[in-house]
Amino acid sequence: MANTPSAKKAARKIARRTAVNKARKSRVRTFVRKVEEAIASGDQTKAREALRAAEPELIRAAQKGVLHANTASRKVSRLAARVKSMQA
Repeated sequence: MANTPSAKKAARKIARRTAVNKARKSRVRTFVRKVEEAIASGDQTKAREALRAAEPELIRAAQKGVLHANTASRKVSRLAARVKSMQA
């Protein structure tokens, strides 16, 4: 347990940041899941729209430090490739 006032404040800040980051991560997962479901349903236009909505969320999460930049980029790339392969 934190003893000094500065350590107590740091613990409070960490708790707040954890809650914010958790919400952001959950939001990203929701957007990615919508793309996955659209791909599974076979509806390419729906998948394309979902991807268009998910991409900025992934990039924003990377900018905010919730995801690593390369992780976000990889996820966008793989989702885009899967959506593109639907037309073939």
